[in-house]
Amino acid sequence: MLAVDTNLVVRYLYDDDPRQCRLARAVIDGEEVLIATTVLLETAWVLRGAHGKTRQEIAAGLRRLAGLPTVRLQEPQATARAIELAEQGVDVADAFHLAATERAEAFVTFDQRLQKAASRLGIRVRSP
Repeated sequence: MLAVDTNLVVRYLYDDDPRQCRLARAVIDGEEVLIATTVLLETAWVLRGAHGKTRQEIAAGLRRLAGLPTVRLQEPQATARAIELAEQGVDVADAFHLAATERAEAFVTFDQRLQKAASRLGIRVRSP
C-alpha cells in the first residue's frame, strides 16, 4: 500500500494540470492507497483557497474519493461523519474536528458560527 500526498488527491479530484492528473489517477486507481486525515484536511483547504470550491463541492469530492475501491482512509468512520457534517452545513475543517472528538463531553470553541451549526445538528459545543 502506498500513502499519497495532498497534491495527488487534488490533481485526482480536479483536472487543473492534465499531466499530473493523469499520473495521480494512475497511482490512485491502480494501487491500494492510504490517505491520512491530515491529507484530507489539507485537500479541503487547497480546494477552497486555491480552487474556489464550495463546502458542498469539497464534501462531494471527498465522498467520491472515499468510495473508490483502492482508497483506504486513516480514520474511515470519522471521515464519513465529517463528510456528513460538511454536507449539513458545517465548515469542512470544523466537521473533521467535530467528527474526531464526538466521544468528548463537548467541543469548546470561540467560533460562534461553529457553535450555532453544531447545536443545530445536536452536537454539544460551548464557549470557554
